[in-house]
Amino acid sequence: VTDNNKETAESKIWSFSVSPFLSVCMTNCPTLIVTVGLPARGKTYISKKLTRYLNWIGVPTKEFNVGQYRRECLKIYKSFEFFRPDNEEGLKIRRQCAMAALNDVRQYLSVEGGQVAVFDATNTTRERRGTIIKFAEQNGFKVFFVESVCEDPDVIAQNIVQVKLGSPDYIHCNTEEAIEDFMKRIKCYESSYQPLDEVLDRDLSYIKIMDVGRRYLVNRVLDHIQSRIVYYLMNIHITPRSIYLCRHGESDLNIKGRIGGDSGLSARGTEFAKSLRKFIQDQNIKDLKVWTSQMKRTIQTAECLGVPYEQWKSLNEIDAGVCEEMMYEEIQEHYPLEFALRDQDKYRYRYPKGESYEDLVQRLEPVIMELERQENILVVCHQAVMRCLLAYFLDKTADELPYLKCPLHTVLKLTPMAYGCKVESVYLGVDAVNTHRDRPEVRIPGCTQKCLSAEDVDIMNPHKGCDITYIDTSTSILTPSLISFLSLSGSRHGRHHAVFFFFSCLLVSQLCRNWSPIFRITQLWGQITGSLKDKPLKFRAKTKLRL
Repeated sequence: VTDNNKETAESKIWSFSVSPFLSVCMTNCPTLIVTVGLPARGKTYISKKLTRYLNWIGVPTKEFNVGQYRRECLKIYKSFEFFRPDNEEGLKIRRQCAMAALNDVRQYLSVEGGQVAVFDATNTTRERRGTIIKFAEQNGFKVFFVESVCEDPDVIAQNIVQVKLGSPDYIHCNTEEAIEDFMKRIKCYESSYQPLDEVLDRDLSYIKIMDVGRRYLVNRVLDHIQSRIVYYLMNIHITPRSIYLCRHGESDLNIKGRIGGDSGLSARGTEFAKSLRKFIQDQNIKDLKVWTSQMKRTIQTAECLGVPYEQWKSLNEIDAGVCEEMMYEEIQEHYPLEFALRDQDKYRYRYPKGESYEDLVQRLEPVIMELERQENILVVCHQAVMRCLLAYFLDKTADELPYLKCPLHTVLKLTPMAYGCKVESVYLGVDAVNTHRDRPEVRIPGCTQKCLSAEDVDIMNPHKGCDITYIDTSTSILTPSLISFLSLSGSRHGRHHAVFFFFSCLLVSQLCRNWSPIFRITQLWGQITGSLKDKPLKFRAKTKLRL
């Protein structure tokens, strides 16, 4: 950002044309989270954790750190002098960087489909916060402030040493010089710092976190997202700790290659449980808590530890519904369409009468909240459950989550760090079957490899209803974007029935956030008439359907 394009940059922020629909803040409009506080108060730590949590529960969220914009603008940081309140050049550059970040916030929330943006900066003056509020009002965003206040010198010093010394700003400084410079930087902000005030800011929505969670002040929480943000922030802490995750010992059904069920441990599974006890004893962990599911194999594993343990129903393995205790080969034989649909979108696919990974994440949210409150803990769980927990701590996407490798008889030690999580994998030396299944290439049974044109569609007898044809591209890999409603033919009533039928299927699919219902409903109403050669895959709707 330079002086030459300052006016252009400002016009992009404040003077762009605003849609009349966006200018009014609706109930379900995007949310802009704005951090407030002096340096070294944990704002970036809060921003990153909050972004990770919201993405994990399915709320598209992105963090915008103004400090990073400043580092991209100024490749070399010289000293705290840049942050002096009387440094006009520094003030100009910092303002331009903030505007550039807000411009990207607008792009993300208004164009790219984001629901929450986290604007991570000091925002210490009421004037700066007023500018952000004006920006949000122009774009139809809700604003929620998160202020971190800390007067404990030990906490501040610890934050500087653990986080700030590793910053690119101090890569060429020794420890003493970096600490001295950063303390002077804090002094530059203190002179103009205006905290959120209970009276002056009574109309704003905010949470004030005092002394790393010893006390909270919450004001005007307006919607579901803001309430979840408050709920989450009131559960996190910065106490050093370790979280141990492992699966149960190998079970009898694991050996048989069957999924789900509630079988006990195999001989090797029992051997692992004994090895786990020795491992935990060698770690010499203070005040260790142990959690298990309510299934036999995790309980039997925990019983060998010789310590108290707590059972959680929420930690039970994903429910495979009608496919419980089946082998993958049997599922593919008896439910070929279900098998292919699950491979197509493993995260959102829901087993018939069972669960999806997306359902499992919602079930595990209370567990995550309690994990954030705990210190040292061992969680003995299952493959799908462990994948969901790992995805949260390691910030994995919904697409990556179902394929995370969580082998049997291996303990993962997670140590939360300032801006992430350190992972150590410990194999306890007991052999076990491999239950991991890699991401396959997906082909829907009966799909053609020929990309159809309008001439390829058969016109059916008007008295027999209509055809609903789904086409595939030459890749023959199905994605929702490749599903096309190609033609509706037949009598006037037949066309009406088909339209009602198709959009009913589509509505159910969207409500379930899963494409499989549209195939299940068509299976109930029609029959597959396609072949593996040059004919399209068709579903024939029965004429008994009435509006």
